[in-house]
Amino acid sequence: MYAIVKDRSRCLTLQPGEELWIDRMPTAEPGSDLIFDQVQFLKKEDGSMEVGTPLVKGATVVAEIVGNVKDKKLFVATFKRRKNSRKRTGHRQGYTHIRIKEIRG
Repeated sequence: MYAIVKDRSRCLTLQPGEELWIDRMPTAEPGSDLIFDQVQFLKKEDGSMEVGTPLVKGATVVAEIVGNVKDKKLFVATFKRRKNSRKRTGHRQGYTHIRIKEIRG
């Protein structure tokens, strides 16, 4: 069983028991539930499929928020030749770690 859901600007393929990182949600509290209600496609265990027009009615995906994490640091270096101009900056992308509990629908 799996579902394709829309989460803000991305489409995610989700299965029960799966753990993944999504773009950071600043209001996410570890241990709380996150409900995806914009389900675009749903494949059930008996093999039947439901395709939304644009969404599947009554289908939701429930996920548990594990916590907020940051990815490893990425370094970006810029320079201009013959100008003695160099700059090195770092970036760490923030993510929310979730675990899919169940797919209803």
